[in-house]
Amino acid sequence: MQANATGDAVSLRDVQSYDYRKQQTAFCIVTLFALGILLLLHTVFASVIGEPSLAVLVLLALNFLLRLVELGWLQSRERVTRKIAQMDGIPSSMGHLFLVILLAWFSTTDHSPYQVLLAIPVLQAACLFGLLVTSATVVAASGTVFFWMYHYSALYQQLSPIDYLEGGMLTLVLALTAVLIWFLVRVLRTHEAALSSALADLGATRLQLANEEKLAAIGRFASGIAHEIRNPLAMILSALATAIDPEVEPQERGEMFAIARHQASRLETLTTDFLQYARPADLKRAPILVDELLGSVESLTRLRVGERPIEIACSAPVEQVAMIDGSLVEAALLNLTLNAVDAVGGAGKVLIRADASDSVLRIEVENSGEPIAAPHLERIFEPFYTTKPAGTGLGLAMAKATAQAHGGDLWVSQNRKGRVTFTMELRDWRDFKEMPDGQNTDR
Repeated sequence: MQANATGDAVSLRDVQSYDYRKQQTAFCIVTLFALGILLLLHTVFASVIGEPSLAVLVLLALNFLLRLVELGWLQSRERVTRKIAQMDGIPSSMGHLFLVILLAWFSTTDHSPYQVLLAIPVLQAACLFGLLVTSATVVAASGTVFFWMYHYSALYQQLSPIDYLEGGMLTLVLALTAVLIWFLVRVLRTHEAALSSALADLGATRLQLANEEKLAAIGRFASGIAHEIRNPLAMILSALATAIDPEVEPQERGEMFAIARHQASRLETLTTDFLQYARPADLKRAPILVDELLGSVESLTRLRVGERPIEIACSAPVEQVAMIDGSLVEAALLNLTLNAVDAVGGAGKVLIRADASDSVLRIEVENSGEPIAAPHLERIFEPFYTTKPAGTGLGLAMAKATAQAHGGDLWVSQNRKGRVTFTMELRDWRDFKEMPDGQNTDR
């Protein structure tokens, strides 16, 4: 399989779409693990740490169920932005702190194992918020530690200075951990923003180079265009010169006019394709269902097939929405399918299929015809190169330009007898309305 020109490149959209869902999912899993360990400790080591009260067990089990619900909610969302993650993180962190307070209230031991839960809201705040909110969370967590110490000493027995020292060391560890994580996250987001900017510059440079390459190609093939125009123009002049001869029979005169009209139509097609290829792509993105797009291409292809025994099959993800220029992509795919029909000839199969991931929309057009000969395979995407007598040689070049305008590419992925496949990848196909907020901090 031929490598895609952009297949190994990091997409700008990938950098901008920082996946907060994975981050929040990780916090949920860590919380579930911690709660599970605490429930296990109460069961296995009850004789050592004491029998927990029913209220403690109910609180742990209830929080465990709530985290399962939160985990399910996160997995049900296709994408979690930073704003959504913050909206989820605030009640989650407050819930942790409130849970530890309640567990301390119902606890009768002088060394509470529940304080390990305080690390989770502190880390969550450091990852999601700025220094102000992170510091407030550390203060709240520290207050929870000293509340437990005050509550225990007031109800059961006075704690020793060592116990208060241990509480102070715990709050210090929480504070240092929070500042360190906040600083590392800030550095990572700064680098992320710099990478986004660099990729934007790289994309602009790539587009400029592509346009310059296109102009260079136009210059290289200007002589070919002149040749293509000169031939039909010569035939038009010759036909008209014959037609205006008063000695020519009416039937022959009509034939000459028909030839002139046909050649003029050919010239119009050639100049239209040439102008469309030379004009830089101006994408008009709009949401479109992928299965409907491929269905439209399939219907138009069937019209070309007519009564020939050629099987047309289409498969695409149902209700998958893409933010693309549907008109350009449809024209590019139709060019591929019509070429496939011509390659099949009298009978065979043409398959149109699509699949989507977070970063790539991949569409393949496959036919059961003969493989493309090596000399043609090397040049089929060159402008004005064609093996068809009436072709302009711009169809595949324009289809490739459409794919590249969407951040992807078009290439021949398979080329063997009975299986010739053109693969189009569109990378800028998702509707990301939010720009990266890596440098946003609470003030």
